[in-house]
Amino acid sequence: MDGALDDEERDAAAGAPPRRLTVPTALAGARLDKALAGAGAPEGPSRSRMKALIEAGAVTGPDGEVVRDARRAVKAGEIWTLAEPPPAPARPEAEAIPLSVAYEDAHLIVVDKPAGMVVHPAPGATRGTLVNALLHHCGSGLSGIGGEARPGIVHRIDKDTSGLLVAAKTEATHRGLAALFAAHDVERAYAALCWGAPGPESSRIMGLAGVSAEPGGLRVEAAIARHPTDRKRMAVTRAGGRHAVTHLRRVGVATEGAAARLVCRLETGRTHQIRVHLAWLGHPLIGDPVYGRGRRAPRTLGEAGAAAEAFPRQALHAATLGFRHPATGEALRFEAEEPEDFAALAAALGL
Repeated sequence: MDGALDDEERDAAAGAPPRRLTVPTALAGARLDKALAGAGAPEGPSRSRMKALIEAGAVTGPDGEVVRDARRAVKAGEIWTLAEPPPAPARPEAEAIPLSVAYEDAHLIVVDKPAGMVVHPAPGATRGTLVNALLHHCGSGLSGIGGEARPGIVHRIDKDTSGLLVAAKTEATHRGLAALFAAHDVERAYAALCWGAPGPESSRIMGLAGVSAEPGGLRVEAAIARHPTDRKRMAVTRAGGRHAVTHLRRVGVATEGAAARLVCRLETGRTHQIRVHLAWLGHPLIGDPVYGRGRRAPRTLGEAGAAAEAFPRQALHAATLGFRHPATGEALRFEAEEPEDFAALAAALGL
């Protein structure tokens, strides 16, 4: 999930998929809230909860219009649509969690996030996040920057991706950084270890729509959307989706092309962009539990192959982050060393 916040996993905490509820004959003429609570039983919302959902605009009538009157009488056989919103995230609390700070001033902070840390609280992960740590490190003033649930956060990287991330400490800086990300005027380069060795010499890869050769590697332009059947995944789509461009440069190849080290540069920042594009090319990240599941190492890799198969996360590291400081105009550029687990795997693969 590596990109601007408005393109990142904001759907991850989305409510349940819309439900179609048919009014049973026994409830003909009943109030809307009572009828829909009955139609959704036993696992559906209670009548009081349904009333609140209706008044909040979460219910659409048979004609496609939003209905907010919970007392409206219904007819047997009518089909109503309920779109429950996501649970409201708890207000983040400051926690004394150590941070690796690459840069900090009165306007912003750049941190090197470890793999395993969630960027901001969400249902099921309310503590131990980067936001909790930032609130403690930066003080209570951060809590009003950019929204209560995600204070200071302008972009994010996936929980199991390590590396650099910038957060704002003032509203003006938050707006300035958001504008830079929206204009794709931020340098973001990732170190990656993938299965196989994607390159322009592959006729199969070059035959994919949106893939082209460029000096030193590949340019992948393929729109990304939520997977049609699995809401936790993203996928390349031919129709709709969000414009996504990744530049891939191969900088090392393991035995017989069994694996490769890549430098991946984001031109856009969509949810899971690098992971999705590499999987679409047929060369998923080593360790990717979502897009590289079940990938087995060739025997030619020997013990290194076993290490690659056992790697517990996607082998992706946000190594470089560069941007112009929104307040001072200074050009800033940071590089983060690869974490020990990533470096050890790369060494085992001869990369």
